[in-house]
Amino acid sequence: MSIELKTVITKSQLREFIFLPKKIYSQHANWVPPIYIDEWAFHNPKKNNALSYSEVIRVIAYQDKIAVGRVMGILNKKYNEKHGLKNVSFFNLDIIDDHAVSHALLDFIEQWGREKGMNKVVGPYGLSDKDPQGLQIEGFENLPVIVTPTNPPYLKKLVESEGYQKEVDCISYKLNVPDVIPTVYEKIADRIEKNNDIHLLEFKSKKQLKPHILPALQLMNEAYAHLYGFTQMTESEMKNLADQYLFVLDPEFVKVIQCNGKTVAFGVGMPDISKGIQRAKGNLFPFGFIHILNASRKAKQLNLLLGAVKQSFRGIGLNVLLGKSMLASAHRRGFTTIDSHLILETNKLMRSEFEKVGGVIYKRFRVYQKNL
Repeated sequence: MSIELKTVITKSQLREFIFLPKKIYSQHANWVPPIYIDEWAFHNPKKNNALSYSEVIRVIAYQDKIAVGRVMGILNKKYNEKHGLKNVSFFNLDIIDDHAVSHALLDFIEQWGREKGMNKVVGPYGLSDKDPQGLQIEGFENLPVIVTPTNPPYLKKLVESEGYQKEVDCISYKLNVPDVIPTVYEKIADRIEKNNDIHLLEFKSKKQLKPHILPALQLMNEAYAHLYGFTQMTESEMKNLADQYLFVLDPEFVKVIQCNGKTVAFGVGMPDISKGIQRAKGNLFPFGFIHILNASRKAKQLNLLLGAVKQSFRGIGLNVLLGKSMLASAHRRGFTTIDSHLILETNKLMRSEFEKVGGVIYKRFRVYQKNL
């Protein structure tokens, strides 16, 4: 059957675009829908500042008038200008297992990129590294965790058949929560805690936590500047990110280290809520948030989301102090496993930290590239 492509223009078309994966993947047991209120915000220029410096195009593919795939093309001018690149990216690639559909959608983005004067296409990659990045290629037997890609295994075959090759891989580690903190961690943490200028902050309420979110995100801007695909956030983007996740954050799993009153390190984790999002079908209201909160209370896996140490404070063990505190909280709350979230495979320092405590790679995600 012939493929018809339609560019998303109207709000009703955007609605179809946002909810199309629900139709395509409804039979895939491990598919976890997004939180749809966040999806609407992502596509709203009034709520997503990254759209102000990016050109985007959204396309839906139809076979016999039935929607069978979608893709979003992104030209991030800010990132390209900063790094001297001419890249366009594809994102939100969700399709049935059909080569004709994947070819039509990816070819459309490639042609769009050429028309814009670009010479390379990468993806799946969103407006920034804060969006789910890459295509999952290993570990499909495990449920996805929040802010990571979720796709069926066949997408790898379809993308690679279009001539796409590896740009970079991200990996996720799983580790068991130990009954006893490793002695070497205890010794390093004890040494640091004797420094009267350095203080570990832990929180019991979101009210206590809230004043520390912006300084942590400002530190992330500094610490992540050199990482692949990272786009520094404006203050409004930081506020939006904080507002987006404050609802689901558990204060016990946010750790901040200050030196002389300045934030120099932080780590953020959250109980796994994937099963709750599935039960809520991606909707917070009217009752979806109850499923998500119940899943958070019953979770046995802690998912790490963010963490950073100020450049001038690296190598003195602040990461160990954060890790010890996070492990202690996880053990106290009865968690049995921890997910590391996505780590660039080239980040040897962070990888070694997880491997030292018995972490094993259990998921892999790939960002692809193709010259135009």
